[in-house]
Amino acid sequence: MRYFVDVGPRTVEVELGPDGVTVDGQPVSADLIEMDGTEVRSLLLDGKSFRILATRGGRGIWSLHLSGRHLKTRVVDERTRSIEERTGGKEGPEGPKALRAPMPGMVVRIEVEEGDQVGEGVGLVIVGAMKMENELKSAGPGCVRSILVSAGEAVEKDQI
Repeated sequence: MRYFVDVGPRTVEVELGPDGVTVDGQPVSADLIEMDGTEVRSLLLDGKSFRILATRGGRGIWSLHLSGRHLKTRVVDERTRSIEERTGGKEGPEGPKALRAPMPGMVVRIEVEEGDQVGEGVGLVIVGAMKMENELKSAGPGCVRSILVSAGEAVEKDQI
């Protein structure tokens, strides 16, 4: 099976087959293991071991944390890429969507910055309410246009 992985402006072609793995046509030795049903993966790549936190967003979007670096990637298979090429590309933007507090609470932490590109299901902000921390996630892929609250600030229900 062939996949296309967008990392920033670069696209890498990864092929998984009965004879092994190739990256951009070059054979590599690779083994990927999910750690105990978590988002943590152990990657053995050409004899080097890496621990990766891989969070899946929607429509092939992945958020990867590796050795202190944060990478946002998009992975599509050969069929999806072919369909996108024939139909004029990826789905277009749907327009801005405001994130609203589902309950009154206190902003504990903001996990993104203005200008960040995010995928569906990516954590944006942690709001504490009733002695619980609630992670508010993105409804779909997009760009963080502005942040209207700060850590330590109280928010009301439905506040943007």
